[in-house]
Amino acid sequence: MATSKFIKGPDLKRFMDKRLKLHLNGNRRLIGTLRGYDAYLNVVLEEAEQADDEKYIGRIVIRGNSIVQFETLERK
Repeated sequence: MATSKFIKGPDLKRFMDKRLKLHLNGNRRLIGTLRGYDAYLNVVLEEAEQADDEKYIGRIVIRGNSIVQFETLERK
């Protein structure tokens, strides 16, 4: 069985430095600015806050397997 040495990750370059709303497992929602990501869809959000009650979180790393949906809050 052939396997690749390199893991091709998601192409989220167009969302870098943009405000996003992330829908997570457990019906949680976060809003923040995307600052980084990796091949496993782990993401770093800056200036993050909870979408429901606007509780400020700051910088946070979110595991990719807990992300259900990305939604951009900015045009272009």
